[in-house]
Amino acid sequence: MTPATIFLSYAREDAPSARRIGEALRAAGHEVWFDEDELRGGDAWDAKIRRQIRECTLFLPIISARTQARLEGYFRREWKLAVERTHDMAAGVAFLVPVVVDDTREADALVPEEFLRVQWTRLPGAHASPAFLSQMQRLVHSPLDRATPAGAGRPPHAAFPPEGGAEPRRGGAPVSPPATGVASAPSAVGPPHPFPTAATSAPRSRRRTLTAALASLAALTITVAFILRRAPAGASSEGPPAGSPDSTAVTGETTVAGKSIAVLPLANLSENAENRFFTDGVHEDILTNLALIRDLRVISRSTVTRYRDSKKSIREIGEELGVAYILEGSVRRVGNRVRVTGQLIRARTDEHVWAKSYDRDLTDIFAIQAALAQEIAAALQTAISPEAQKNLDRRPTENPVAYDLYLRGRDTLNRSQASKRVLDEAERLFQSAIEIDPAFAAAWGELAVVHAKNLFWELDRSPDRRSRAEDAVARAERLAPDAPEILRLKASFVYLAHRDYERASTAFRRLIEQQPNDAQNYASLAGILRRQGRWTEAITANQRAVELEPANIAALRVHLATLIQVRRWPEAKGVQRRLVTLLPGDLSEQLMAAVLESDTETGLARLLASMTSAQQESPFGIRLRKALAVTRDDYDEFRILDDAHPLLPEVESKETALERAAEMHLAHGQPDLARTTAGKLLEFTEAGTSGSRTSVRRAMALGLLGRTEEALRSLEELDRLAPASSDAVQTHLFRFYRAKVLALADRREEALTELRHLLEAPSDVNVRRIREQTIFRWKMRDHAGYQALLADPRNDAPLF
Repeated sequence: MTPATIFLSYAREDAPSARRIGEALRAAGHEVWFDEDELRGGDAWDAKIRRQIRECTLFLPIISARTQARLEGYFRREWKLAVERTHDMAAGVAFLVPVVVDDTREADALVPEEFLRVQWTRLPGAHASPAFLSQMQRLVHSPLDRATPAGAGRPPHAAFPPEGGAEPRRGGAPVSPPATGVASAPSAVGPPHPFPTAATSAPRSRRRTLTAALASLAALTITVAFILRRAPAGASSEGPPAGSPDSTAVTGETTVAGKSIAVLPLANLSENAENRFFTDGVHEDILTNLALIRDLRVISRSTVTRYRDSKKSIREIGEELGVAYILEGSVRRVGNRVRVTGQLIRARTDEHVWAKSYDRDLTDIFAIQAALAQEIAAALQTAISPEAQKNLDRRPTENPVAYDLYLRGRDTLNRSQASKRVLDEAERLFQSAIEIDPAFAAAWGELAVVHAKNLFWELDRSPDRRSRAEDAVARAERLAPDAPEILRLKASFVYLAHRDYERASTAFRRLIEQQPNDAQNYASLAGILRRQGRWTEAITANQRAVELEPANIAALRVHLATLIQVRRWPEAKGVQRRLVTLLPGDLSEQLMAAVLESDTETGLARLLASMTSAQQESPFGIRLRKALAVTRDDYDEFRILDDAHPLLPEVESKETALERAAEMHLAHGQPDLARTTAGKLLEFTEAGTSGSRTSVRRAMALGLLGRTEEALRSLEELDRLAPASSDAVQTHLFRFYRAKVLALADRREEALTELRHLLEAPSDVNVRRIREQTIFRWKMRDHAGYQALLADPRNDAPLF
């Protein structure tokens, strides 16, 4: 079956408008067909256009004063071909979607007669409105929904009402818009999933730090990447399969599904403020229970966290999250008694559907959580399957002390940046929980994942650690083999402990079948598919995640990173603009947008110019100024800043700072200073963990010290341990540093070979990143082959 696609037809003069609408649609998860670079001619191109019009789901002609002025043009042939296709369509199926981007009047428009028989949309300035995107979402994903029921009053092939109401038709009365609006449109959930099966589970999101977007930015440029986010010591920049960075902020636009809900963070009304860990734990478990209900779309914990102290109205929150209902409530714990209150609110009207209060013994907390899920299901007229009911009725533990320890362990992971210290504390808490209750399956599962993170991030790869990890996951599976949370933890475990992406995918396929409306499953799947080099599938999975939860920052960031790795720049720009909208105060997101829209130097300069003096003197501002000096090759400015601020631990790792400084010193005729700095880098990396990113920095230090063969052997060993066949994301890192070491040793042809290989396949390395490297600017700038590599447009074109 051909995937749902939207064909944009436009006059050459309307190319900017077409691009703006196309980027908005792609950012919303649609596949869009249109020539973004130029309108070419020739038989092959003509055949391609005809085929796309025959196969597209919706045909969107852009109408304007420019099309009015063009009495001839290829776009008019496209319009006729689209009209011809409608002759074979059933009445009532939406296909033609005319869009006017200026004040051109419909009555005067020079368009085929068939265009005048359908409803038009006005998008002034080609700015896609929320209503437009919502309706397009519905039309492309539900073919049956696109057929108008008999007597519905919609003309043949009508797409949707014009923005702002009905508009007169030539020779007839106005066509009224449907009575229902966006709020009552069909669910954005769409089909169960876009693959036969597939999904990965997301380890819980962490407190948002500068680490959060390292993966997406590193894909564009090393220089800028480390301005924004710093990976924890020994940690992989990508980390576990989904949602490792916190996804706490958000606004978004989506079609509101009737069976959709956001559970806002519960208020902690306990006299002891320290009991917040318990309140947050109850909140997370309520979300877990609701996710068991197959037909219910539930916004994730990481997304709703932003609204803990929000002053926004229920209606505003509902609109931002695209849900029909909001649940808010509180938890009060006194001794061995607990009171949980909840009120279900219809978001659009702020109408209270019901309110409940549960005042019971602490040991009844699981019964309270199950009762809330059942009440919500009943209110939304959603059936609970026997399997889901079985899981709702299950009591994870009978021991309140063990449950307390378990919640504290989860809270430690949720609230803190992943590091050895945090993992050790979480391990201690989960271990204490299972010592009190050895039958506590979820605690065993969380303990297994903590062990696996130590293995994945190479913080502790000892045989004892691996043995304890395998024992913990085996116990969790024996105790609760069919529980979805155990399946999710097992999937994360095989990903982290074994880097076994196929087994992880198989486990997550089962999850997505059970919970097809869980956005995190799809976002997680994308992380695994990227590792497997299945880039197209990864993009599809991310699009599905964003469709289900448009405000999921983690999903958007993984989507952005993937688009950059395959060099689909227009789509990447659209996703980044969306992130800026969702996180309006985040300077790192603004920088990423500025860099994508132009280049690193221009983006850095523009953002710095927009910052206040105080912001420029902050660690982030100083890091930006140093990065700009490096990009401009301004050694004097760099020395002034680096001497005053050699390390900025808030915004960059020590390895990054030392590597950058050593390169600048060496490239600008300061070999003694470079040698001293590289020696510090070598000492630091040898004393630290054995993570791959630390190891490549160690190889770089050796290269900077002139120990070329030793550096290359080190990189070859890393490549042997993680070859491209087993990890498509990791392997580029080794080749990139190999190219740098070879260039340092004046082995320029070998360095160029490595760079060519890197540009032939998806990776974090692109022309911009290569161009900005101090080593390449110094050693390769007069090499004809290197300059040809940078100048070849194919090396910056989309890979597919």
